[in-house]
Amino acid sequence: MTTRLPGGTADRPRICIVGGGVAGLSLASYLGEHLGRKSLARVTLVDRGPTHVWKPMLHTFAAGTWDIHQQEIKFLAHALSHHFEYVPGAVCDLDRAQQRICLAPMDVAGERIMDTRWLDYDVLILAFGSCANDFGTPGVTEHCHFIDSQRQAEGFNEQLRAHAARCVMEGDVLDIAIVGGGATGVELAAELSRAQQLADGYGYSVPGVQRTLKLTLMEGAERILGAFPERVAESATAQLRRLGVEVRTGVKVVGAERAGFRLADGELVPATLKVWAAGVKASSALTALSGLETNGAGQLHVSSSLQVVGEDTIFALGDCACLQPAGQARPLPATAQVANQQALHLMKHLPRWLDGQAIPPFEFRDFGALVSLSDYNAFGTLGRLGFFKGGFIKGRFAQLSHAWIYRRHQLELHGLWRCLVLWAAERINALVQPRIRMD
Repeated sequence: MTTRLPGGTADRPRICIVGGGVAGLSLASYLGEHLGRKSLARVTLVDRGPTHVWKPMLHTFAAGTWDIHQQEIKFLAHALSHHFEYVPGAVCDLDRAQQRICLAPMDVAGERIMDTRWLDYDVLILAFGSCANDFGTPGVTEHCHFIDSQRQAEGFNEQLRAHAARCVMEGDVLDIAIVGGGATGVELAAELSRAQQLADGYGYSVPGVQRTLKLTLMEGAERILGAFPERVAESATAQLRRLGVEVRTGVKVVGAERAGFRLADGELVPATLKVWAAGVKASSALTALSGLETNGAGQLHVSSSLQVVGEDTIFALGDCACLQPAGQARPLPATAQVANQQALHLMKHLPRWLDGQAIPPFEFRDFGALVSLSDYNAFGTLGRLGFFKGGFIKGRFAQLSHAWIYRRHQLELHGLWRCLVLWAAERINALVQPRIRMD
């Protein structure tokens, strides 16, 4: 049985946004306020989960050093206050001729809650996001954790706390190995080190053992943070090693086993908990959208107007989109900075496009890149704009700059006054709650 959800009218176009990540939720919030509130359009956000979290913070939730429930945004409540609709579901088909998407049946604990549903659209905006790419490596799916979603981060943290408790009771050391020396792997390693330090203060330490946590970070390239300047990579490597993290570069992982990772030379790197954070590919949900042009990583090819190649009413932005600017050798990277700027571009020009105006070409402005190693340090470079063009930054200034990126995201979603209340609640909560998740 299928259900067709109600659509819009000729003078009230149906704008359907699929994916409630950084780009999708920001765009839905803006269009809801500027079009939905005035009944100029019907704005709908579709996402398989009920909440939004800022993806660059997932490693802190996995380590348990930030309260995930305080940082998450409930789609339903946010939609009500920003004049758009939230529809739970996972896209499983696309009918471009009829301009509608199909949402898969929803089951809970083996019980069918909702049947297949069709959702009409006049404008479809795809913002699925991305996930780690296992490159078909044997055993990764069966034995490794991924940190690509709130559910995965919480699942890893649950395993982390359980194994940490076991190691304390048995006087053992917990081995954790991370494959992938990009920002996610590097920041997770630092955050786990910080988590161990905080846990020791609550008695989660083994008498006579200096470190109850052994961390190994592996990268196939000759250095970590390949997308960053070499100076950033060198500084981050030195900081991780000071924290006791074993950083191994130039190693090829050929398989994952229950006992650890197998390298090309036959060596087994032992690990109780294994994390795969290597490579990036578009969300697997895009495979349901047959007929759309994609690249080898599953991303949708888009024009400079962010419209999917060959489509007039379908847009794609963020990690699921592949845009190669004119004169550039490579497509834009799958980063939150790119996704946010593309969302801002559509915020400004989509309402005018609905009135018949063309969308001007999207131009990415590089504001630099930062990697934060928990409370220990941060490193990065400034963008090619402004007075300090491409300058290297580190320490407290870099940490504050990294934190401001998230605070700016909150401001875009909530506005100043609500953010002030949220930030005050964070400070109060920090005074009365443990500094690490212990439940």
